[in-house]
Amino acid sequence: MSVAPHRSVLLEESVQALAVNPNGIYVDGTFGRGGHARAILARLGSAGRLIAIDRDPDAVAAARALAALDPRLTVVASPFGALSAALRDAGVSGRVQGILLDLGVSSPQLDTPGRGFSFMADGPLDMRMDPGTGESAAAWLARADAQAIAAVLYEFGEERFGGRIARAVVAARADSPLRTTRALADLVARVVPTRELGKHPATRTFQALRIQVNDELGELRRALAAVCDLLDGAGRLVVISFHSLEDRIVKRFMRDEAHGPRFPKGLPVTAAQSCGRLRLVGKPRQAGAAEVAANPRSRSAVLRVAERLP
Repeated sequence: MSVAPHRSVLLEESVQALAVNPNGIYVDGTFGRGGHARAILARLGSAGRLIAIDRDPDAVAAARALAALDPRLTVVASPFGALSAALRDAGVSGRVQGILLDLGVSSPQLDTPGRGFSFMADGPLDMRMDPGTGESAAAWLARADAQAIAAVLYEFGEERFGGRIARAVVAARADSPLRTTRALADLVARVVPTRELGKHPATRTFQALRIQVNDELGELRRALAAVCDLLDGAGRLVVISFHSLEDRIVKRFMRDEAHGPRFPKGLPVTAAQSCGRLRLVGKPRQAGAAEVAANPRSRSAVLRVAERLP
């Protein structure tokens, strides 16, 4: 099965939002197949530097192939939640002019059956961003009880039939473990009583399990908690999210950092103590009609931008 080329979502908008300084230091926290990274490198001068981070071995290999041709690129094999440690080791903490996070799963991951991210083709039920570490979706479903499975489906997939699906999983594995994407997708299709228009009934279940297996929301929270200490004055944070759970975390983080610390009423504080560390830049942006038509996966993308205050 051929894998469709990855199309970076909101490419021009996100790189433009970074306001690239040709001599600056930038971070692509989710390299993928390098669409955003190449666009940033094209705007950097000879003294500029880009640090690319990814935990997917295929993405890391693609990044290292690019780095072999461009000495301005440094590659770090790591989850982006470890952003602080990666930039500390690179010696650039507090000196970064821009951080880009393109969240979610890439087209090569979705379109490669052996990775187990999609119900569109049969493959092992894996879903790990880094198949060499952690627990696969199949392994987690084999040991989690119905209550835990239902909780994950409700919380990470907003699946209203989570309890019904969880009970069906536990009943099915008593006879035979769920080892493939098709087995899980077929099970969900059998037990979900109603279907959302234009959506496979297993869409929310697969999203939820992927988030659980990769601790995606935890990685996002850890990365965001570090960015204000990593960015230089006027450095930009640019985040592209693909579902409401991610976007809600990003929106609240930027809003809270723009507002500043909340002190008890009447407590004497200075203006410096009460001001925020970020300012919001522009309004959230979404892909235009032409991009959605060319790349339907961009339909749910939301771009948010914030700038570090001195």
